[in-house]
Amino acid sequence: MADSPAAEHELDEDGIRSLLRMTAPELADLPLRLYADGWDNAIWRLGDDLVVRVPRRQLAVPLIAHEQRALPEIAPRLAALGVRTPVPVVAGRPGDLFPWPWSVTPWIDGTTALGRPRGENAGWAPLLASTLGALHTAAPADAPLNPFRGGPLSLRDDAVRPRLAQFPERAALADAWDAGLSVPVGTERVWIHGDLHPGNVVVGADGLAALIDFGDVTAGDPAYDLAVAWMLFDADGRATFRTATGDRYDDATWVRARAWAAYIALVLLTQSDDRPEYLAAGASTADELAVD
Repeated sequence: MADSPAAEHELDEDGIRSLLRMTAPELADLPLRLYADGWDNAIWRLGDDLVVRVPRRQLAVPLIAHEQRALPEIAPRLAALGVRTPVPVVAGRPGDLFPWPWSVTPWIDGTTALGRPRGENAGWAPLLASTLGALHTAAPADAPLNPFRGGPLSLRDDAVRPRLAQFPERAALADAWDAGLSVPVGTERVWIHGDLHPGNVVVGADGLAALIDFGDVTAGDPAYDLAVAWMLFDADGRATFRTATGDRYDDATWVRARAWAAYIALVLLTQSDDRPEYLAAGASTADELAVD
């Protein structure tokens, strides 16, 4: 894959402090250091408990804006269950110093579930089930829209077929995708995370600690989020997870969820050549689809 794209707008420490002085002066003199300079955002640690997230390029701007819109509404329901989210404590607005929205969010301790042995995740499968139940509530008319997440599977069929052709030995991927296309299209329009994979699930000493990176949050079919069952759990963990959801989701939703798991596995298998941990996640998800 290509190297990380160059920043279209970049701020140094003085620039970040200037933004803070204009918007949240009480935070402007806290210790500040660059933590990560990713594809989309620069991440600065602010004191012990906060993070400043600043977009590096135009494509990332909607992701920050979506979190600022959605998380204040979503976060309290998840927090009631003890699951944290990066809800902005400061929602920075575009201005003369910086042309795009930016945020100050809590620092969340823990490690992501990426690469964790699947058998170690089953203990918090019921909490994840409750968390998604709290998330998957009716979305308002002005919820962010994402054309690639949470819509009908048929809209992604043209993108999936060439990828399936690259893995003829993994018949479960095609079987899952075709089964998803054969069941009724989802009609729910609920809040969904939109990018729920092990790298966006944070685990602490006591189990599930947080869901992060809500930049793709949108309204749509909850089946998209339920695909995480094949990405996080082994067969026993998936059974625990599904049982814990009760009768919230019908059988067709689970069939579509399995199809979305196949889709995400294909994306990871074909676009993660420079991220071995995500390539491994794609392969293990495909393996789990073959188990069921």
